[in-house]
Formats: sequence, structure tokens, C-alpha cells
Amino acid sequence: MTLIIIILFLIFALLGMPLAFTLGFSSFWALFLGDMDLQVLPQRMMHAVDNFPLMAIPLFMLAGEIMVESDMIKRLINFSNSLVGRVHGGLAHVTIISGMVLACVTGAAVASASALGSILVPSLNKYYDKGYISAVIASAANLGPIIPPSNAMIIYALMAGSSVSVGALFMAGVVPGIILTIAMMVLSSYLSRKRGFELTGDPVNFKNVWIKLKESIVILLMPIIVVGGIVGGAFTPTEGAAIAVCYSLFIGFFITKKLTLKSLPPCMFRASLISGVVGALIAFASTVTFVLTIDLIPMKLTNFIQDFTKNPLVFILLVMILLLIVGMFLESNAAYIMLVPLVAPIALAYGIDPIYFGFIFVLNLVIGMMTPPVGVLLFVMCGITKISMSEMIKNSIPFIILQYLVLGLCIIFPDIVTALPKFLGY
Repeated sequence: MTLIIIILFLIFALLGMPLAFTLGFSSFWALFLGDMDLQVLPQRMMHAVDNFPLMAIPLFMLAGEIMVESDMIKRLINFSNSLVGRVHGGLAHVTIISGMVLACVTGAAVASASALGSILVPSLNKYYDKGYISAVIASAANLGPIIPPSNAMIIYALMAGSSVSVGALFMAGVVPGIILTIAMMVLSSYLSRKRGFELTGDPVNFKNVWIKLKESIVILLMPIIVVGGIVGGAFTPTEGAAIAVCYSLFIGFFITKKLTLKSLPPCMFRASLISGVVGALIAFASTVTFVLTIDLIPMKLTNFIQDFTKNPLVFILLVMILLLIVGMFLESNAAYIMLVPLVAPIALAYGIDPIYFGFIFVLNLVIGMMTPPVGVLLFVMCGITKISMSEMIKNSIPFIILQYLVLGLCIIFPDIVTALPKFLGY
């Protein structure tokens, strides 16, 4: 049945069928030709999506949409701008810092790219070329699934089972996320100097910083309350996501006063559209996982890899190479759903820290959102800035290399990932 799935998956994918339905049809025919009871398909699909932690994804997406609609993003950008001052690549720094703060709310790269792109592109166009702009925004948006809260980490924890908690994965992303933010700012300054872009921004004025901080403080408190509550055990990630929605509604209606009842349905529609895609992928991919389990693929794969190498580091490097290739061709959510149930148990068999392995797994696939040929952020930014894909890829290469260097740093020095979760008792 596994062989049938592989063959049909490749055929349907080459025919251009949407990935979720490719998975569903492949597993249907595998079970049908394997003379299995087809009633198991809807049962497995329903079981996969009937999951309380999964509700956090649409709620975090909705909180991000409300933030954009309420004009909160502009306040964050103004605050970031006051901090940066007059430096080379100043507006790029503003974009990256704004992406880092926005990551603390949306937890998703695509939502962050859309929000940052729609607001910052007109200002960035005055000083930088479109290729550089697109690469910087895509890189800043890629902080979304790394810095907590993260929809990608929620999916990983859901697929990995009880071996890792969402809160632990959230905390694992804090230090690498800060390192990546600083590294991106350094790279953007270097590229700005190299390409001869003019200085932007005004000198740092502490009075202005204080004014912008007061305007933004209620927004900056949001991730502290949500993530702090999740890590502190005050509420679950799903409850934290619901609090984020309520908090963003309060700010939109009573602080910025830009949110109206009329603007809520479009926010809910956009959030549900993206969440629906994720839900469909999880439902259909669960049927594939079921077939693989029947064929004992996880156990056979574990035995094969352990016969091949006894070294945990070699196993990690093999998985990272696999994910690098997978990230180039497969949508990241589908990759989590298909691969985590296979490789996470093998990592445990090697005695690898599940928090450490989970984070580097997520980070690798997050970088895949910028790698050609099917990096979703490349397509999003091409649509926003109207540049060719070749120009987008050319300008993104330095940022992609940088992100892989940070991944390598996390692999070589595991404490970068695990120190904070351990300090907090995970």
C-alpha cells in the first residue's frame, strides 16, 4: 500500500492536483486496492482535526489579521523606526525588527509577509530596489514560525505526540530567533553599503523613542501576556490564542479605534482561509500516516537507519539534508504532517533531546519557505512587489545562506536551543 501511495502521489502531483487532495486520493486508492475498509478514511480524518490544540492556529491567524486591520502594525513600525536611527539599511532594520515583534503575535510567515509588505513597500521603494526589499521582507516574515508563538511548532508538537510540549518548543525558538534577527540586520547593513543605498532615518532621539513606546506599549504587552501565560502554565496555547484575539479586539476598538464591526468579517474570512488549508492538509495526511503505520514503515525505517549508523549526529545530518530537499519541493505544513510521525520516534530511539530535534526540524522547514522552486514566501513577495521570480531568488540567496548558517550553529551548539527551556523547567 505504501508503494501505491508513492506512485499515485507523484502522478497526481505532476498533474497539478492540490497537495491535500493528492494525499487524500493516494491513500484512498491504496486502501481500496489493499482491500481495506474505506470507512476508516473519514474516521481518521475526523480524529486528526478533532483536536483542541489545533484551534490555536486559526485564533493566532485571526489575532494577526485584527492587528493589521486595527492599524497596530503602523505603531510597531513607528516604534521600530525610532529605535534604529540613521544607519545604512535603516529601513531594512525597521522591517526586520517589526517582523520580529509581529512574529510574537501571528506565528505564521505568510501572514507576516502580507502585513509587512502591504504597509512597508511604499516607504522602502523610495530608497531601495525592489529585489532587495522583497528579500528583506521575506526574511523578516520568516521569523514568524521561529519566535513564539509559532503555528509550525504547534503542528510539530501535535504530530510528535507526548514527547514534546508546545511551551518547550516555543521557548526553544527565543534565543535562535534573536540571533537570527541580529544576523539579518548585520547582513542588511552590509548589503546596503555594498549596493550604495543612501542612509535612511533620523538620528536616535530618546524623547521620540519614549513617545513611540507609550503609543505602542499596549501592543508590545500582548506577546508578553500570551507567551508568558503559556510558558507559565496559566493557560494552554489554545487559550492563549483566544486571549490574543480578545486583546487585539480590545486594542482595535478602544485604543487605536480603527477597528469596526464591518471590518471583522473580512479578517475572519482571511484567517479561516489559511487555517482551512492547514486543516485539510492535516486531515488528508493523517490517512497517509495510517497506511504507513499499517505497513510498519516507521519501525522498518527505524531499523534501517539504526543499522546504517549508530551515531546520533550522523542521523541528524541525514534528516537535515532530507528536509533541505523536501523544503524545496513540498509545502512545509504537509512536510510536518507526513515526516514528523516517521522521524521523531527515531530521534527518541537515538536518545536525542526531543525539544532540540523538534526545533531544528522546524527551523529547517521554515527556511524551506524561502528556497526555490516552491518557496511560498517567494511567490507572496513576487505578488506584492511585482518582480520576476529570478530577481526574487537572486536577492534572497544571501538571506537563505545566513539562515542555514544559523541552523548549523544550532546543530553544533545544542545549548543555544535547549538552555532556555531547561532553565524554565522543561
